[in-house]
Amino acid sequence: MSKNIVIIGAGIVGVSTGIWLRRLGAEVTILDRGAPGQGTSYGNAGVLAACAMVPVTIPGLVAKSPKLVMNPDFPLFLRWSYLPRLAPWLVRYLANANDRDTRRIAKGLTPITSDTVEQHKALTAGTDAARWVTDCDYHFAYKDRAAFEADSYTWKLRRKAGFAPEITEGDAVKDREPNLSGVNLLATMKAHGTIRNPGGYVAHLAEVFQGMGGTLRQTEVKDFERTGGQVTAVRTKDGPVPCDQVVIATGVWSKPLMEKMGIKVPLETERGYHILFEGATNGALSPTMVAAGKFVATPMDAGLRCAGVVEFGGLDAGPSKGPLKLLRRQVKAAYPDLKYAGTEKWLGHRPAPSDSLPLIGEVGQTGVFTAFGHHHIGLTGGPKTGRLLANMIMGAPPNIDMSTYSPNRFAT
Repeated sequence: MSKNIVIIGAGIVGVSTGIWLRRLGAEVTILDRGAPGQGTSYGNAGVLAACAMVPVTIPGLVAKSPKLVMNPDFPLFLRWSYLPRLAPWLVRYLANANDRDTRRIAKGLTPITSDTVEQHKALTAGTDAARWVTDCDYHFAYKDRAAFEADSYTWKLRRKAGFAPEITEGDAVKDREPNLSGVNLLATMKAHGTIRNPGGYVAHLAEVFQGMGGTLRQTEVKDFERTGGQVTAVRTKDGPVPCDQVVIATGVWSKPLMEKMGIKVPLETERGYHILFEGATNGALSPTMVAAGKFVATPMDAGLRCAGVVEFGGLDAGPSKGPLKLLRRQVKAAYPDLKYAGTEKWLGHRPAPSDSLPLIGEVGQTGVFTAFGHHHIGLTGGPKTGRLLANMIMGAPPNIDMSTYSPNRFAT
């Protein structure tokens, strides 16, 4: 029997879910107040980071946090007026900064990230959107061997997940990344990938979805209609949209929708910034995480995108000057000979659950499913999340333990 599914959110997760559901025979409508791929999916670093299963909350973070937030040269910013609202989430977030929970979270994230390149290729197979997915190396650039070894805890967890780096040191670094300055060690991850225009990619995927018979509507979602506990329609500003099941895939904006379902998700926005150096030369040749500056430099179709910085300040405030100034300084230090025609500055909102694990699954037995909370791995994990969820909805249980991601873990 055909199912009528409504997906809320036209980012990478929502569009991926829509494509997989159409392939499985469902009737699908995607709703978003904006254009596809122009929200958080637009501004990421563009790396398909298969090895990105280690959360930020590693052991020792609690002791370091006060110094980091006060350090003007560290890419962590806080709008102090927002601290009272942030505090309950922050306490729960930092409670995971221990070895047991870090390993638990890394184990949970590994199935979502580790096969990202294959999942993007499967998503785009047989379509002209396949041209966006590019195989590449992914460098982690360190000042020296000591700086690399200072990250040994993270690298041990990556190796446990099957990701061992290829090490390049000394003068050989210039052979691989000739424009990098102050770097004497590259830890290179092979078999990774990149999307050289994430916003354009997701917009193209939305066209693929529509070409498959999917429906895309631009509107604002207000609430759900339910009968006997089961969802029957999504209420929008333009009227109800009937459905059999709903997928909430609208990033950090999913929180108020979940409250309508009776679940208060401890979800915050990690405000992330990027600067696109348009028409850049003398920059990174391959995507590179510059450890000293905690930013990723990625060659894009339009130039060099440098993305990084975490700021806690909520959804409503506009961009801050400090994060962008720091990012410019860090880029200048890493690529002193960088030339470019102009810049594009961007601020986006990464959806960060307090336990760093995405919410993927059904809310009780309501017919409302979730697909959000990927913090900084949305582009990486979007296609896999969409595939897993589509299978769940259509009655083909995935071959991994989905209880790890259940939205019901936050039910009270």
